[in-house]
Amino acid sequence: MADSSFDIVSKVERQEVANAINQAAKEISQRFDFKNVGASIDWSGEKILMQANSEERVNAILDVFQTKLIKRGISLKSLDAGEPMLSGKEYKIFASIEEGISQDNAKKVAKVIRDEGPKGVKAQVQGDELRVTSKSRDDLQTVQNLVTGKDFDFAVQFVNYR
Repeated sequence: MADSSFDIVSKVERQEVANAINQAAKEISQRFDFKNVGASIDWSGEKILMQANSEERVNAILDVFQTKLIKRGISLKSLDAGEPMLSGKEYKIFASIEEGISQDNAKKVAKVIRDEGPKGVKAQVQGDELRVTSKSRDDLQTVQNLVTGKDFDFAVQFVNYR
């Protein structure tokens, strides 16, 4: 019998992020506490730019955006938001969406699988993802539960289950 496998990845669907930004922008334009403070959120190249005329307002925009991401099923671990910076008369926060598992993080996950997972399960790093193989599908499900139960500082998804 052939080995079964799946990949552990850290991907974010860009369209869902765009939808969350649009929803946050709509809420910001309608909320009374954001009137006349120059509050906005939008793409700025590959980054997300949030700006307002006070530090509290720009942090509130970030909070609204995080709420919209959660509602769309995007983990906040993939959001990398900077600190509010004063630029002229406005405060700005630049945020980016982290994708892919770095080599170090992939090695951490592989070590957890090796140490705590069932015997006969192999994990190998392939670029920015981690391939997990085993003869038993039950072992693979055990590994999925193990990885989901661990609190890594990046989002994980499971794809290509075969």
